[in-house]
Amino acid sequence: MNASGLFGCLALPWISHLDVSNLILGLELPEQSILQPGWDYLLQYYQAELRSPLFPVIISISTYFLMVTIYTVLDLLAPSWPSLNRYRLHPDRPVTWENIWTTLGLTAYNHLMYIFPAAVGQWLWRPPIPLPPDAPSLMSFLLGILGCTILFDFQYYLWHLLHHRVAWLYRTFHGVHHQYLQPFSLVTQYLSAWEVTSLGFWTTVDPVLLQCHCLTSWGFMMFTICIATEVHCGYDFPWSLHRLVPFGLWGGPPKHDAHHRMPGTNFAPFFSHWDWLAGTHSTEDRYVTVDLKQRNDK
Repeated sequence: MNASGLFGCLALPWISHLDVSNLILGLELPEQSILQPGWDYLLQYYQAELRSPLFPVIISISTYFLMVTIYTVLDLLAPSWPSLNRYRLHPDRPVTWENIWTTLGLTAYNHLMYIFPAAVGQWLWRPPIPLPPDAPSLMSFLLGILGCTILFDFQYYLWHLLHHRVAWLYRTFHGVHHQYLQPFSLVTQYLSAWEVTSLGFWTTVDPVLLQCHCLTSWGFMMFTICIATEVHCGYDFPWSLHRLVPFGLWGGPPKHDAHHRMPGTNFAPFFSHWDWLAGTHSTEDRYVTVDLKQRNDK
């Protein structure tokens, strides 16, 4: 979701100026955020870089390629490393170099043809971004990222559902992403230009709607890239996020993998509640998880 950087940091300071912990807990806690020393350091030494319209683009692209590099190395090692391969959702179907170059090619094309020109345009025509002197409180930072993630999850659920229900939208824009029935990390941005732009728009606008601090906005951009890559990675590790979030609220790789095999189910990118409520939830991932457990016990 690198296109999040296309629209820069338009966010405004929000409840970071309130002591949210005091409001919730009724405690007299220090007013200064524990993030303030780090924010002061960034303002003192890197303010010009942070104010640049290119900064969100750089952190988005860097985060994405760091994540896919890690997972791609695992994909290449997995066939000869049984202790790793057993955690793959499809251990008998290795990721090939052809898969890697094909997905990387479309990703590079989208970056060169759409993201890079838009970033250069912002750099030339958009003034530097004003930065607030105060950092958000830790509670505001975490709640802001959570709130943006919940809002994004709802927006993409509707977008995703619409692009599956309307045949023309699927064929024209979203179908390219479903060329792979077993996703791996580089499939995350194996997307049409319209989908890249849509995802980037929401990733940037949601912190504005919730009036987040710039630091929260950047944290949300990086967080969504990390979890989107993890959802597509094709691994079911014991420490995967869907195993840590209780009550099955987080979909994770098994549910999104099931979506690629059964495209009429599991439309939400991260959480599970919208699919539960709308009746689009698939339980096939349960059988995948059971099968993985049986293989691990052998």
